[in-house]
Amino acid sequence: MTISDYYEILGIKSISSVDEIKKAYRKKAREFHPDINHTPEAKDMFIAVTEAYEFLLTYREKIASNQEAFKKAMEDWRKYRQKRSRYRAKVYAQAPYNRFRDTNFYKTTRIFDGTTIILSMLIAIMVLTVTIYGYIYRIHHPIPGVENPTVALLVTFIIFGMSLFVVSFIYLKAYFQSSRKNKKLNEEDQKSI
Repeated sequence: MTISDYYEILGIKSISSVDEIKKAYRKKAREFHPDINHTPEAKDMFIAVTEAYEFLLTYREKIASNQEAFKKAMEDWRKYRQKRSRYRAKVYAQAPYNRFRDTNFYKTTRIFDGTTIILSMLIAIMVLTVTIYGYIYRIHHPIPGVENPTVALLVTFIIFGMSLFVVSFIYLKAYFQSSRKNKKLNEEDQKSI
C-alpha cells in the first residue's frame, strides 16, 4: 500500500492532524469490526483500517519532513511493522467489539480521557484557591520592604483559573455525552446480536 492508500482508507486528507486521524480510525474501526459488520469484506477492511492508522500515527512526522525520510519510513514499515500490525488487527477482528473497544490500543484513539479532564479541573480549582487565599494572606500579613500584590494580578489569575475550569467543564460534559452515546450504541449492538 502507498501513503495515499492509507489516507484514503481512513477517509481523510493528507494534511489531517493526529486528532483527525484518531477520530477517523474510531469511526472506521466501529464501522468495519466483524462483530458489528457481518459483510464478507468487513474483516479485511478492519485490518486495512488498523494498519493505516498505525502507519500514519507512527510515521506522520517523517512523512511530512521530506521525500528521503518518507522512503525510509515506508521501508522500515514494510520490514518490521506491517506484518505485526496486520497480525494484531486480525486478533482484534476476531474479538467481540466490546472487548476490542476496551483494549489499550483503542483507548489511545481518545483525544481526552476522563482522568486528564478531571486533573485539569482540579488544577483550575487549585489555581483559584491559591490565588484568592494567597492574596488575602498577603494583605493581612504584609512582608516588610515588599509591596502588596496588585488587584490586577489577582484578577488575571482568577480569569486564568476560571477559564481553565470552564474549558475543563465543557470537555467533561462532552466526554460524558460521548460515553453515554457509546454505551447506548453498544447496548443496541448487543440487542441486535
